[in-house]
Amino acid sequence: MSSSALPDNSELDIVELASNFRKNVTIKDRRWRLQTYKDCFVGSEAVQWMVTSGTANTRADAVKLGLLMQEAGIIEHCVRDHDFKDQELYYKFIEDSERGGVPKSEGRLVTWADFVSSPLGADRSLQPRVPESHDDSTNTALEVEQSVWPLDEQNIKLLDNVHPPEWIEPTFDGVYNLLVIGAGAGGLVTSSGAAGVGAKVALIEANRLGGDCLNVGCVPSKSLIHAANLAHTLRDHEHLDEAGLSFDGPVKVDFAKTMKRLRRVRAEISENDSAVRYTRKLGVDVYFGYAKFTSESTVVVNGRTLNFKKAVVATGGYPAIPSIPGLKELHEKSVKDMDNKPHTAVMTNETFFNLTELPRRLGVIGTGVIGMELGQAMQRLGSSVVMFGRSGKVLPKEDKDLSALIKEQMMSDGVQFSLKVSTYEKVELTGNVSNEGYEEIRMITEENEERKEYLFDALLVATGRKPNVDNLNLKAAGVEYDNKRGLMVNDMLQTTNPRIYGVGDVCSAYKFTHAADFMARMVIRNALFLGKDKMSNLLIPYATFTSPEIAHVGLYEADMKEKGISYKTFEKHFDDNDRAICDGTTTGMVRIHVEERSDVILGASIVGAGAGNMISEITLAMQSRTGLGALASVIHPYPTTAEAVRQAGDLYNRTRLTTTVKQLLRGIIRIQR
Repeated sequence: MSSSALPDNSELDIVELASNFRKNVTIKDRRWRLQTYKDCFVGSEAVQWMVTSGTANTRADAVKLGLLMQEAGIIEHCVRDHDFKDQELYYKFIEDSERGGVPKSEGRLVTWADFVSSPLGADRSLQPRVPESHDDSTNTALEVEQSVWPLDEQNIKLLDNVHPPEWIEPTFDGVYNLLVIGAGAGGLVTSSGAAGVGAKVALIEANRLGGDCLNVGCVPSKSLIHAANLAHTLRDHEHLDEAGLSFDGPVKVDFAKTMKRLRRVRAEISENDSAVRYTRKLGVDVYFGYAKFTSESTVVVNGRTLNFKKAVVATGGYPAIPSIPGLKELHEKSVKDMDNKPHTAVMTNETFFNLTELPRRLGVIGTGVIGMELGQAMQRLGSSVVMFGRSGKVLPKEDKDLSALIKEQMMSDGVQFSLKVSTYEKVELTGNVSNEGYEEIRMITEENEERKEYLFDALLVATGRKPNVDNLNLKAAGVEYDNKRGLMVNDMLQTTNPRIYGVGDVCSAYKFTHAADFMARMVIRNALFLGKDKMSNLLIPYATFTSPEIAHVGLYEADMKEKGISYKTFEKHFDDNDRAICDGTTTGMVRIHVEERSDVILGASIVGAGAGNMISEITLAMQSRTGLGALASVIHPYPTTAEAVRQAGDLYNRTRLTTTVKQLLRGIIRIQR
């Protein structure tokens, strides 16, 4: 491209180019294969004008200019199948579409930075309003706007991507092929996938695109865990000394920097879930507001009625807060004065990642995935953590002996466990304030008939989740639901209204981002293409990213015993794995269950370093009906911890060497002497 074609890549040059371009190309309705495309221009005609007018020196340069305008979100192919080309293809200006978007102020896009007077301003920080409790637990559902704090550069970037200010709504007044409520993992995949095959799609989100995973779940938690594991490695003096390494002085954790990196990582990843990307690049009509069904085929949002042929409810879930005296009130207070000091810190995962100062004493109610991951991470970053539970177990769905390995490591890290709480008597403030500005919290429990008192700077509540089905007016749509289990769906994820489907946490016990992803793919086929895909056919692995990690796929031993399935179990411990020995990560094992009379894999668990990555090999084997014996023939690089999977296959194959087979083999050897 010549320098005269476009002096630089500034927004001003592209805008001027687009303005001249629009004035000189022929824009009109065009027909192709019995379909009319409104307000289009032809790619080859546009190229010809750019060359003739001197805007570009060559047709190749003109194509590059067209691609720049497409990349800038100014033009697009009418059905988004092609990049800009010098061909008889139809393109249109995105401003002429009905999809809406971000308004401009003085020639630039409006940003959340326009609404704050300083990086720590709170005027437009999406502060939540806590709704009335409908039962004996505090409702912190997605029906209220989650808070984002602090409003620094990273969080402003996040909000600009996933909840832009002053959003211009689409103007489409026809019937949507697919209308999606909720823009978490399930809703995003459903809407983008459907738009990608040509459907007219509406996506409605009351809060932030990306849902829990991006904003208050997977992404920020893994960033925090990364920092925590680095701190642990530096503090593991015994391991370091054994390797001949040492350094002077204690490990210092700058928690504010740790959280700043977390916010930066989250903001960077949020670009993939941004409203502008979904609107301009993927062709989805994005609405910000609360959706309510008004009939079996209509939804109202922001006072506008949208018509649909098919719909998907992907509204996810929200933290369930137990009814402990004083807890609800302190949680509400915590949400309201997030930007104040002193500050009450009674948190769920929805507010936990707003922390900017390290709480020196942290209580965690709940020993499931969220509680265990964050509890261990905070201990490693310098908090003194106490975990509370009622059942005496941690990670209750996992095999008890495997979850015990994680508990042992956490105790070694310094985490304390109180797992026999019979009663949480009350939670209250003492009136004291820590140096970090946290109001001291007193929690009184009864354990083994003994009354105990604990003092904390912060309290994390991680006691499970509830489906977000309130305030959707589902009855008007003929959709049955349960406040505990969520939407009532069949195996094809259809609700009691065959036009409407469910995806993700709102209707499934598998509350994982990757599960919602594949449920969404299934619903696209079933809703738009008469598919018959079934939820029961999905094989869903999952992992808990503690240290060591624990991962699972398929059936547990308890499942097989309950179903009366005969099985055999093969285990390979990492203390017999060369790579684990080299790395000093010998805690854990691979455990694989197979049918009693074959090598068909029924389920598997792995606990150890990198378990979350290793489980995929076994998942693939189960998906493809590859038996455990066949895995023994898969060559693995040496030395790797994944060899333990192959070695479990060796263990299975040895069981096939019956006495008769051994005698036969010995006979063959004797003949060869």
